[in-house]
Amino acid sequence: MKVLLVTPPFTQLNTPYPATSYLKGYLSSVGIEARQADLSLETILKIFSPEGLATIFDWLEANEADLSENGFRIFSQRKAYLRTIGPVLAFLQNRDHGLAFVICRRDYLPEASRFEHIEANLPGFGELGIHDKARYYCTLYLEDLGDLITESVDPFFGFSRYAERLGRTASSFDDLYGSLTGDDTFVTTTMLELLDDRMAEHCPGLVCLTVPFPGNVFAAFRCARHIKENYKGVRVAIGGGYVNTELRSVYDERVFEFVDFITLDDGEAPLRILIEYLEGKRPQNKLKRTFMLSEGGVIYIDGAPEKDVAQRDTGTPDLDGLLLNSYLSVIELANPMHRLWSDGRWNKLTLAHGCYWGKCSFCDVTLDYIERYEPVPAAEICDRMAKMIRQSGQTGFHFVDEAAPPALMRDVSIELIRRDMAVSWWTNIRFEKSFTSDLCRLLAASGCIAVSGGLEVASDRLLDLMKKGVTVAQVARVARAFEDAGIMVHAYLMYGFPTQTDQETIDSLETVRQMFEAGVIRSGFWHLFAMTAHSPVGLEPAAYNVVAEGPDFGGFADNDRYHSDPAGADHDKYSEGLRVSLLNYMQGHGIDWPLCDWFDFEIPDTTLQPGYIAAFIKEDVLQPWRPTNRIVWTGGEPVELILPKGKKKKESDKTAMAEIVVSGIRGMHSLFFTTEEKAMWAIEVMEKSSGIHAGELTAGELQKSFQESCPDNFETFAHSEEFRRWREAGLLLV
Repeated sequence: MKVLLVTPPFTQLNTPYPATSYLKGYLSSVGIEARQADLSLETILKIFSPEGLATIFDWLEANEADLSENGFRIFSQRKAYLRTIGPVLAFLQNRDHGLAFVICRRDYLPEASRFEHIEANLPGFGELGIHDKARYYCTLYLEDLGDLITESVDPFFGFSRYAERLGRTASSFDDLYGSLTGDDTFVTTTMLELLDDRMAEHCPGLVCLTVPFPGNVFAAFRCARHIKENYKGVRVAIGGGYVNTELRSVYDERVFEFVDFITLDDGEAPLRILIEYLEGKRPQNKLKRTFMLSEGGVIYIDGAPEKDVAQRDTGTPDLDGLLLNSYLSVIELANPMHRLWSDGRWNKLTLAHGCYWGKCSFCDVTLDYIERYEPVPAAEICDRMAKMIRQSGQTGFHFVDEAAPPALMRDVSIELIRRDMAVSWWTNIRFEKSFTSDLCRLLAASGCIAVSGGLEVASDRLLDLMKKGVTVAQVARVARAFEDAGIMVHAYLMYGFPTQTDQETIDSLETVRQMFEAGVIRSGFWHLFAMTAHSPVGLEPAAYNVVAEGPDFGGFADNDRYHSDPAGADHDKYSEGLRVSLLNYMQGHGIDWPLCDWFDFEIPDTTLQPGYIAAFIKEDVLQPWRPTNRIVWTGGEPVELILPKGKKKKESDKTAMAEIVVSGIRGMHSLFFTTEEKAMWAIEVMEKSSGIHAGELTAGELQKSFQESCPDNFETFAHSEEFRRWREAGLLLV
């Protein structure tokens, strides 16, 4: 049976959402013919084309649409938009770099309301940031057109989501069902034309739609309806992040007017088994984590004896069939980490299934995607990276882990250095104390450019209540270690956690302000706490002093929970002040302003001292000496040994030095040792702990070899200035 894997509109514009490539890689490895299509990207490209825009403008003119002032402003420049839309997309696809200079003149692109407040942002690009500035202008240009589409032809439209309101907190299927059985919109008509093209091209017997977010739900079901109405005999299945969290208790039979099957959690085993069932090779009662409709209503079947596919056996994601050179690199200037998410095409991979911590009380720790922790061996990860580089032509990777394990990050970094793989990568972490200065420098040496992690409420009392397993001091020290290594730190920030008071909210903001002031974080995002059904707070709200208030389950989605917080602050009123202050901090503005300036109501004074964070980051994040620590030399190749002039110096002569000249990336530098024996030993250590030998030597072996080669005491040497400088130059203990 041929399978078509589809990503429905809309996800991010700059890189493929990874679900279909993960599944295609696995299915191909077990001999199942699978194809994939990113309808999210294809729909955007068809809408934002000369033909697509002409259709919109013609419709507006034919229907004498009643437009706002901004809408009419765009419509009146329709010739300019039709002339420039093709070149703009080519530029955002990195196919016409020279256009940047014309775009930056500000007399090429038509401009509407999105351009009205950009002057304050322009200094951030500097004098040389021509291409970035041009991408920023092009992003605003597309957003102007998006505003016109939303206003006039499709109110559901959004660049990274579609009809999100219908999918969010949809405990009942009523609203979705009503919209799905209504008339098509401009976007859905475009999407379905493309779906027909892919159906004709691939002739599948099974179409699998991934539904990762609320903003994909409507489009997925609309695609499913179209297939059911027009392709008799083709079966439809859905799965993905939204399904796995929201549809675990679905019983509304109307859902199955659109889809035949709903599978939960990791899709590899359920999908392979479903295909066997459809091919007549397996009875219905041996399906795996699958909802379907029977004569008695909706049933859930999990009778397959097979276990889930081990992470090391899932195969390498397969990008074949995706329009890899057509994704759009846009720029959201305000947030440095959001820029990584939206700019550039990243290969998506996973270091480990699940979360090695799995205790946070706000998280879905009872669900498989968090609960079942299973790492992939470092060598296998690097093998997959190499395959994806060959297939995609891209060396950038986003490890999409819930929380990347520090030990595995270390092993992968060492393996990348051994293989001399020139890559860049970023991922999500917990601010573990094991992220020492040396480990962060190792990650940077292997290509790590950024990490994101949860500072959350920035309050030790609340961090303990949410079982985060970190303290504010620990986060500050670890963030400093990353930033000192040149790795950007993004902080996930939360407000409104159960029992959080006004004072704690303001103190949290002060903590964040001081972290920006100290330069230990460069990016952040505040989000309001949301109670979910599968989190410890959602399962036991009384234990966290909150009151569950619905919604009543109506047979469709069951995850988000309404609640009240009698012991806490009025959390909603802080939203705008937190958002605006953080936006300014990220751009280097207002860090020295009083906190009260960000709010239009009276707030309590912070209880934190001005040097609260500075005191924490003065403390070094030291790597404890363990015999099992691995030694990695990242400082360059020793090219010359310079000894004191004259005869070999006596051991009692402590003033003469042996100099090792090292060729590093930034040029030559020297290391000095008090004896020739130490210098010769150091050269041997550098050779045995770099390149293909990185990580082979342990700290215990280092100590033993020193004692065999040098007459000095190792403990004394380990605390000496010469050893400290060698460490600073790139001798890492990890």
